[in-house]
Amino acid sequence: MRITVFGAAGNSGSRVVTEALSRGHEVTAVVRDAARFTDLHPDATHRTGDAGVPDDVRRLSASQDLVVNATRPAPGREAEHPAITRSLLAGLAGTGVRLLVIGGAGSLTVPGTEGVLAIDDPRYVPAAWRHIAAASNAQYDEVRTTQTDVAWTYLSPSALFEPGTRTGEFRLAKDEILVDAEGNSSISMEDFAIALLDEAERPEHHRGRFTVGY
Repeated sequence: MRITVFGAAGNSGSRVVTEALSRGHEVTAVVRDAARFTDLHPDATHRTGDAGVPDDVRRLSASQDLVVNATRPAPGREAEHPAITRSLLAGLAGTGVRLLVIGGAGSLTVPGTEGVLAIDDPRYVPAAWRHIAAASNAQYDEVRTTQTDVAWTYLSPSALFEPGTRTGEFRLAKDEILVDAEGNSSISMEDFAIALLDEAERPEHHRGRFTVGY
């Protein structure tokens, strides 16, 4: 496939690029500043653009099969999260290009709590993470409530989402946060990238959300 990744130099975006290239896909890696080209995988096509600008989204998704949004707003700019989602949906409208959004865990429900959201449980979203978690919840609300012809999928990681090891062993769920026997919720960015590319190649969550965890 031909895949465009916005936020390609970030922690999660760079791992998506690497995983996609390893599977033989053609990847266009997008950053806002050309100075970050040195941070991009050498086998990807390097481009500049802003996911928050619909014209950039349309230009960089032309002739592509899939767009992946791996952008993450800087602290203090969390309000950009839902705005970028609106831009992506606007830029992809009418193109037939699919959209995969790397989201957050805060909108997942906690097992055994009758619907308590992870953002309201400090075991999974500590106070220091609430700003970005709330922005990610708004991002999810934006993509699921916008009237659009874009075929989107929203991927929520587990609560702890960090660089780690590519094991290829994980579980999938829909709207409930995945936890282990001790109540921990985690996924490496490497394994998350596997799940994302699996969905890209064999879509199973059309205009829906799923989550990945150990």
